[in-house]
Amino acid sequence: MDLGSLFQKGGVTIYPLMVLSILTLTVAFERIRFWFNVLNKEKEIMNRILDAARRDWSVAAEIARQAYDQPVGRFLLTALQLQAPEPDLFRLALESSADDEIAGMRRGEKLLEVVIAMAPLLGLLGTVLGLIKTLGSITFTALGTEVGKDAAGGIGESLISTAAGLIVALLALAFYRVFQLLVFNQAKDFRRAGNELELLYRQKWQYDKVALAAPNPSYEDEYSGSEA
Repeated sequence: MDLGSLFQKGGVTIYPLMVLSILTLTVAFERIRFWFNVLNKEKEIMNRILDAARRDWSVAAEIARQAYDQPVGRFLLTALQLQAPEPDLFRLALESSADDEIAGMRRGEKLLEVVIAMAPLLGLLGTVLGLIKTLGSITFTALGTEVGKDAAGGIGESLISTAAGLIVALLALAFYRVFQLLVFNQAKDFRRAGNELELLYRQKWQYDKVALAAPNPSYEDEYSGSEA
């Protein structure tokens, strides 16, 4: 049985199932390209920014700015570009940026959820319609005759739409779970990088605060000399 015959015997619901399958593959290919690009560059960018932050914050901000096309670059740049913020504001900027980036990484998930829910129901609907059509042509006198055998074959063929719906739903579910796992791992990486950057900033902020509070030696010497 070739593909054209399957479509013909699958009933009217096979066409919306085909549309759902195309949408699923489109989302999957787009997300695969996205994640391949992210995972291929993320670790290097993250390590470069954190290493630079230990020496010079302006250099770290510039590296993040150059990596603005990557989620991790945008995530860390949001806090790095602030002008001497309080540590709590620095942390809030990181959390807000992380939420925005994670939300962007979930693009396409709603469509996959729709496919997962609709595909089995469309398949079941196609089977029910096929059974109604087939059983409506059967009479008690036709049982055991060629007409009855054709009807039995029609019942089997009507199950094609159910199988197609389940296949499309399973395909969408597989991609959905894989992408969810990638988003979950990305959230952990963001949390780890954000915590490390926040710790470095708190240390810098505390050091700057102590340095500003320290007395100016030249001013004290001049003041003491004037009194003498």
